[in-house]
Amino acid sequence: MKKTETIIQEDGTKITQDKNMKRLLNINYLKYGNKTFSSGWLDYPEIYCNTRIYPDFLALYSEPGLYYKTENTGVCFNLYDKEFDGKNGLFNAIYYDDLPRLKFFKNRFQGVRFFMGPDCSQLDDVHKIESFYRVFRQRIMLLWSLFEINAIAVPQILFPSLKVLPITLDGLQSSSVVAFSTKGYINNAIENKIMKEAVKITVETLHLHAIIVYDVCATNEPAMEIFRYASDNGIKIIIPANTLKIRNQINVGGDEYAQQ
Repeated sequence: MKKTETIIQEDGTKITQDKNMKRLLNINYLKYGNKTFSSGWLDYPEIYCNTRIYPDFLALYSEPGLYYKTENTGVCFNLYDKEFDGKNGLFNAIYYDDLPRLKFFKNRFQGVRFFMGPDCSQLDDVHKIESFYRVFRQRIMLLWSLFEINAIAVPQILFPSLKVLPITLDGLQSSSVVAFSTKGYINNAIENKIMKEAVKITVETLHLHAIIVYDVCATNEPAMEIFRYASDNGIKIIIPANTLKIRNQINVGGDEYAQQ
């Protein structure tokens, strides 16, 4: 994609130089997308997550003071999209090669050990292309975290509906560790059933060693029930502590309960 342009200098001499076509065409994400293979009908960038070390605490993007709470703290993005993926968010900084914003994010996340795939919201009642594109956004941000801050990049499973889940799993076939969030799936019987089926499809599609779960319930039993199919198939279910989970544990049983 190299093209050249001629520049006339102040003394009248002409020089020829390569045009920055990535910047001119707004395809700066290729800096990271081209460092991996593409997979499936939508050419999703492949992610390779095969860690055998897991986070023991998950700090939200909005909690930078907790990014290093433990040696194995992970940063997750289980918030409204506007809070982490707005016009000044990481993906747009990558997409437009916004150097000041990229420097901001590199400084913000420097030293973070686990970078959990941003929870770009999936909705079944919007245009399918929007949901598919949000999966792509997550993949590019994961690659950025891998190459720019040397984090362990953990993909989070995203799907607007069970029908398209096999498509959004493309590019994860070489990952043995993925993440899920149970937010919105515990107390709603219909959503609970959907999540259980999503777990089953994921387990049957990928070759998993462990699943890391963002869960805010006071006890782990409801989440473990959702992931029973995975655990019954020998997959480790990792449910790290997080601020909301600890708060709910304290509300239920006090400080001693939260420390168990």
